[in-house]
Amino acid sequence: MTKIAERTKRVQENVAAACARSGREPQDVRLIIVTKSADIEQVKQVIRLGFNHLGENRVQQLKKVSAQVAEFIAQEGADAALPKEIHWHMIGHLQRNKVRHVLSSTSLIHSLDTLRLAEEINSASGKMNLRSRVLLQVNTSNEPQKYGVPVGAATHLAEQIETLPHVQLIGLMTMAPLTRNQDTIRACFVRARELFQEMRGEKIVGRQFTELSMGMSSDYEIAVEEGATLLRIGSAIFAG
Repeated sequence: MTKIAERTKRVQENVAAACARSGREPQDVRLIIVTKSADIEQVKQVIRLGFNHLGENRVQQLKKVSAQVAEFIAQEGADAALPKEIHWHMIGHLQRNKVRHVLSSTSLIHSLDTLRLAEEINSASGKMNLRSRVLLQVNTSNEPQKYGVPVGAATHLAEQIETLPHVQLIGLMTMAPLTRNQDTIRACFVRARELFQEMRGEKIVGRQFTELSMGMSSDYEIAVEEGATLLRIGSAIFAG
């Protein structure tokens, strides 16, 4: 077993244990493998292990790696063990002038945090005859250096996004602070879950609003315990 196979197995075991602690099912939590610190051979290993949801922080890197992966899938197409389709997630900050470069290759944008960006995605998606799936990024840690709409403004922005015909809002995304204080981390995830449930309960959003993207390599077990459905995992698999 390769190191990457060992690490992915360990992450899956940790997710299963966190699900058991919180009364959840492991199949309700999806791993998004973040490839920003990996080379293409490592990415191929992950794909061969059956993972087909991959994430990137930067537009140029997403374009480059997704093209390399598409070429790999085409060349190895006869290999029945490979996933038939790769789903790319844009998980980093997205500038409005880069929107059109990611829409055709991205399954889900995690980092929508302003009405202007939503309107740009809507406009570009309309021209490409797409309905783009997005998550609303919320700054639950109140850190000024972090992107994301403030918690108090999130509901109003969600209502505005819901009016855009070429944008489909399917959930929330948040990031906890880089700290070892688990109470601080958990508080951020709890606030995101509460906001998620509030939006659903008040029918501000539609039935497609089902995803909660939170948790990275350093804090994903806490995120699972607090209801995450999407985990963004990179260094826990590729580091070392």
